[in-house]
Amino acid sequence: MNTRPSKIVCVGRSYADHARELGNAIPDRPVLFIKPPSSLSSLEADISWNEALGSCHYECELTLRIDQTLKAETDPQKALAAVGAVTLGLDLTLRDLQDDLKKKGQPWERAKAYDGSCVLADWVDVSEIADWDKVNYTLHVNDELRQHGNTEFLIFDIGALLVDINQVFTLEAGDVVMTGTPAGVAALQSGDQLKMTLKGRSQDYIWTTAVKA
Repeated sequence: MNTRPSKIVCVGRSYADHARELGNAIPDRPVLFIKPPSSLSSLEADISWNEALGSCHYECELTLRIDQTLKAETDPQKALAAVGAVTLGLDLTLRDLQDDLKKKGQPWERAKAYDGSCVLADWVDVSEIADWDKVNYTLHVNDELRQHGNTEFLIFDIGALLVDINQVFTLEAGDVVMTGTPAGVAALQSGDQLKMTLKGRSQDYIWTTAVKA
């Protein structure tokens, strides 16, 4: 499916260890925000940002593609059945700007939804997911392990997330859901080499990208 998404729904603070590392309270319901389609970028394009706005942090996330419309669906299993493919994505965040916006009580979009802030790898058929509660993925930066995600440690499991999201936003075919990042986020530096690995049922899927030097 090559349908351009109508929206990219992102989940914030979905891993307790990540919430703690940023000094945020652990939420009692999913924290949701949206990136527009214009935020999409491919791995082939080097990562770049307006450095005048401060540091840019990587956040590697298990990412879902919705292939069937979800609207007011309350059954987690039916919600999961609407997922057609998965991949890994980078929710790039202008952290200094975000911190400033949060202090002022303003929305995060300038720091989270700018052009190029959503970097997605190739889609992998959902059949590669053996167990939604045990999906493993990693991010290496310059061959150093920085993030290790395991959906077992999500505050809200994938089915629960999809149920919560589609009560608020109708998820249309082609829409993207970024499920949140584990601990280990940090600022990117010029020339950094990034490697994302998703452990599938039959093989490991590996993707690379770089920060523009």
